[in-house]
Amino acid sequence: MFIRKSVEQMHAEHEQGELKKTLGPLNLILLGIGCIIGTGIFVLTGRAAAEFAGPGIMISFVITGTLCALVALSYAELASAIPVSGSAYSYSYASMGEIVAWIMGLLLVLEYGLAASTVAVGWSGYTVSLLADLGVHIPPEFTAAPGVEVTDHDTGAVIGVGVLNLPAIIGLLAVTTLLVVGISESALVNNIVVFIKVGVVIAFIVIGASYVNTDLWSPLIPEQIPAPPPGTDMSIGAQIMRALGGVLTGADTGQYGVPGLITGAATIFFAYIGFEAVSTAGAESKNPGRDMPIGILGSLIICTILYIMTCAVLVGIVPYQQLDNPAPIALAVDQIGLPWFAFVVKLGAFAGLSSVMLVLLYGQTRIFYTMAKDGLIPKVFANVHPKFKTPWVNTILVGLLAMGFAGFMGLDALANLTNVGTLAAFAIVCLTVVYLRYARPNISRPFKTPLFPITPILGALMCLFLLMSLMAHVPTRNFFIIYLAGGFLLYFAYGMWNSKLAKGEVVSGHEQPNPVQPNQ
Repeated sequence: MFIRKSVEQMHAEHEQGELKKTLGPLNLILLGIGCIIGTGIFVLTGRAAAEFAGPGIMISFVITGTLCALVALSYAELASAIPVSGSAYSYSYASMGEIVAWIMGLLLVLEYGLAASTVAVGWSGYTVSLLADLGVHIPPEFTAAPGVEVTDHDTGAVIGVGVLNLPAIIGLLAVTTLLVVGISESALVNNIVVFIKVGVVIAFIVIGASYVNTDLWSPLIPEQIPAPPPGTDMSIGAQIMRALGGVLTGADTGQYGVPGLITGAATIFFAYIGFEAVSTAGAESKNPGRDMPIGILGSLIICTILYIMTCAVLVGIVPYQQLDNPAPIALAVDQIGLPWFAFVVKLGAFAGLSSVMLVLLYGQTRIFYTMAKDGLIPKVFANVHPKFKTPWVNTILVGLLAMGFAGFMGLDALANLTNVGTLAAFAIVCLTVVYLRYARPNISRPFKTPLFPITPILGALMCLFLLMSLMAHVPTRNFFIIYLAGGFLLYFAYGMWNSKLAKGEVVSGHEQPNPVQPNQ
């Protein structure tokens, strides 16, 4: 259970890998941007400003970007030292042993697989609105999960109850097909889409800047509002962050004031999680030791700057109290009298969320591929298509599962489960950096986390704090416990007995790798 795969072994497997090494630093940066820019800019900014931070949402993005940078620095070090496909799964295999790696694999299924479903639900909303602008109307019952109320995008009135989220399923089907065809083609499409949505965001910043009323930025941090009465519907994370804000400021509310900045930061935290998707591309990177840190940190820095500038324009055009809208940027463009650009913004959101789905599903398939190569799950998941050179069986199965969740689960439930997997994975990654620095001080680290060990320890503590706030949500906690219990049973029934490392079928750090035939 606690057998470890050596770093040397992982390097040997990387050299023998079947996946095509086609990704350079620009591809990796765009891969990260493709995953980060999506729900954060196009949906969450408005809600966080209206409900928690006001114009101070700009400061909230600085806070969250700083916290994510702590985790990103840990990812960058591990990605340069262990350039493999498995991301945090592989990192924990090298440090804490097979059972922890298996748990990490389970967590990453939640992070990537369910995150793709979550984004698909958001993509569905923009797609329905975009099609309505073109005169194409999808029956409301086929635009949401069973039992979810469907509202009109313009009036907000309830117009039906969902039966199946058909657009979300179709979107994931298209992305799955693209990933089966090949990563080079997928990367090309992702690059094009990223340029489109970044272009839309930059255009909004440039065009909107001339319409900004700086009076709307004042006060930057609005006065606090008394806490809502007991029973008010608030997320557990918001309640925890509000309580923390109260400790820091002597207040009892997380709406506006300094506590509002903290609550806003917690709300938008998950808008940043895409940066670590770059780490799943290690086996397909041309020069991972140099390029992976560039991809991870470069994408995070670029997106943080774009987020802050977008928020500055957004709250300078629309009073922050009016921004609790599923399409806040389109609302701002409408308000300045540019309906044609509102359509362009929706088109950009459509493209942007498409690329997020692509990157998330890509990351999930590469994690399954690595676990199958290790023998922990059936080897069919490691089958590479003879023509496309992609793990096609794995990709199809992941796509089908994501379609099922997106079609039949609501946005809130999907988001909560995604967040649990993400935060747990982030915490383990930060602790892995600390472990490897002391256990293997001499391995090659082209990039080192600065201010060690303060940086990774702070990152781990931050992740664990937010994780505990999510686990206070009973349905999320119950699902998570059942999910982990089932995962443990699967490991003891299959993984432990078929582990190639435990059976000595893979090289150790002190052995030479077995020769591999070109087509093996």
